[in-house]
Order: sequence, then C-alpha cells, then structure tokens
Amino acid sequence: MKKEDKERVVADLTERLKNTETLLVADYRGLTMPQIDELRTKLLEHGARFAVVKNTLTRRAAEAAGSETLLALLEGPTAIAFLESDGDPVAVAKALVDAARDTRVLALRGGMLEGRPVEPSEIESLAKLPPLDILRAQVLGAVTAPLTAIVGLFTAPLQNLYGLIDARIEQLQAQGDTSAPEAEAPAEAETTEETTEEPTEETTETQEEEQ
Repeated sequence: MKKEDKERVVADLTERLKNTETLLVADYRGLTMPQIDELRTKLLEHGARFAVVKNTLTRRAAEAAGSETLLALLEGPTAIAFLESDGDPVAVAKALVDAARDTRVLALRGGMLEGRPVEPSEIESLAKLPPLDILRAQVLGAVTAPLTAIVGLFTAPLQNLYGLIDARIEQLQAQGDTSAPEAEAPAEAETTEETTEEPTEETTETQEEEQ
C-alpha cells in the first residue's frame, strides 16, 4: 500500500473513531473472504460498517482519536464493526455472536457501547435482548409496572431507548398532576354538608309563626 493510501486510511479511521460511540471488535483470524463478505453484508443491513485494517494503521488512528479502549484490543488480526447513528446495536451484536458460533473461528474481543468499554460477555448478553422494536413495546407496555421491572429490561445502556424512558417519566408526572384534584373532593363534600345545615330565612319564619 502506498504512503498516500495509508494516510487516507488512517484519516478515515480517525474520523470514524471520533464520531462513533459504539463499536465492537473481533479477531477474524481463520475466516475466509466469502465469510467476511457475508458478515459485512449482514452487519451493513443492521447499520454497522465492518472494517478489516492492519493493526499498525488502526493503532495510529486510535492514538490520533484518543481511543484508549480500542488500543487495548489491538492484538492479532482485528476487525471492527462501527455502528452508525441509526444502527441497531442489539442486531449487530447478535450477528457477531452468531458468526462466532457458526464459524467457530471469529472471536469477540470486546468493544465500546455508548462510549463505555464492554467485555465479550456483555456483547453476548446484548445479543440475547429482543430487537429494538420489541424492547420499545415492552417499555411502553410497562405503564403500571414498578421501576425495577423497567430497569430489568436492559443489561446495557441503549441510547435509542432513552427518549422512551423520559416519555414514561413525563407520563407518570402528568398522571400525578391530574390525580391531585381528586384528593380534594372529600373537603368539598364536607363544605356542602356544613352548608346544608345552616337555617334558611323560610325555616326561621316558620318557626316564629309556630311559636
């Protein structure tokens, strides 16, 4: 590879690392080119770009981007799945875990999820979650569930669901506001009862005539 091409690759990787908060790293040693192409296509369908680059160039890009997490994972042949902003981290993790199981060659090393370092075991846990659309339904369906039930739906932070949780909190606050007037109803009833006990002018006149 020419020097100009290497510089271009490093610059491209550096830009991706600066703009990507979720990436998953694997050792692709032993995979055939057809297997790599098949995995790349599958990951692309889920919003992730699969890059196979020499560690020397990846290390330069990681140092330029200040990615200490990636630097610690650069041992042996390295492939990186960069998640796009509209990508599905659950589906990407599942595709990698399935490839590792089916090929018995691909090995997960770890990565970064929403800026937080993750271990291979966490990637496997992420892969076991339902798809995002089902997760959204579970969150929206937990209207009367306690907070612990909602937290139990997740094993890792998923940015795409933060808005749903915020919406749930706002909904609970709104329900609290609308229920406040109902608590004042007994007080109004007492006032009504006290009012009916006060004598009217007609009642006073009738009592005087009887006397």
